[in-house]
Amino acid sequence: MPDLPVRELECLLILAEELHFGRTAQRLRVSQSRVSQLVAALERTIGTQLVHRTSRRVTLTDFGAGFVDRVRPAYTELADVVGGARQEARHESPAPIRLGFQGIAYETVTWTLTRFARENPDVALSLQEIPLGDPFGALLDGRIDAAVALLPVREPELSVGYVFPPAPRMLAVGHGHPLATTEHIDAETLATVDLVSVDGPAPDYWRDVHFPRFTPHGKPIAATIRVATLQEGMTLAATGQYAMLTCRPVAERNQRADLRFVRVTGFDEESRMALLWRSTHRRPQLTKLAALLGELPGTTQADPFTTPRSPARLPAVS
Repeated sequence: MPDLPVRELECLLILAEELHFGRTAQRLRVSQSRVSQLVAALERTIGTQLVHRTSRRVTLTDFGAGFVDRVRPAYTELADVVGGARQEARHESPAPIRLGFQGIAYETVTWTLTRFARENPDVALSLQEIPLGDPFGALLDGRIDAAVALLPVREPELSVGYVFPPAPRMLAVGHGHPLATTEHIDAETLATVDLVSVDGPAPDYWRDVHFPRFTPHGKPIAATIRVATLQEGMTLAATGQYAMLTCRPVAERNQRADLRFVRVTGFDEESRMALLWRSTHRRPQLTKLAALLGELPGTTQADPFTTPRSPARLPAVS
């Protein structure tokens, strides 16, 4: 297509996020009148109105909203390609990848990172633990580039690049706990325990999966204490006074004399972790990392229903 209106598209996509001509002008570093000109030019190119303008509000037309949803992924991909080509042309080393992980980085992750480092010697990797009760904060704030964190994720700015295999739910209890002698329990039994909860700004939908306040049938679950880390929770469970809901990989790697792990059934879904990144910052190296994880036995690609479709903030193509 000759004369592809890249600048006009960028303007519309930013306006769709801000819904304000002044803020859009600030991000583009142009005047408000220039924003109006760019939008009007794009509307002439497309042949229909894309934006409703009044003195008090800015909204997208139905056609404009659908157009934005279709254009945004292609624009983001174009931004990635242009940015990567620029680095290659300048012989620049890619920026380091800052990877966060929740709890413990297991062998699946560390083996993959070792292979990634061997195959991409020009890309530096840095690792950091992210708080158990704040699975998405560091990623949303830009302090890390990707995270291995527990699903679900419903943040519009985040996408799922790779999904780890599901893991059975387990309950950690001390050897003196009444449930320590059982092999498995139904989720309704959680109404009889004092379940360890977690500190932090984790969203309610995420917290309700991993630190539920109610059983599947609606019975309340006591939670009189909160922890900041996995090890704090395990230590409290070991006392026999509390119980902590976790998953089989955690149980297998935390075998100790004072803990017992009981299988929990009756939940709608198993525990799942995923590799996440910001939707508008999907660096090519992250795509490679996701592909390497997908080559391990028993792995899967990202599930479409876990990948948010809402718009995120936009990189510039220039």
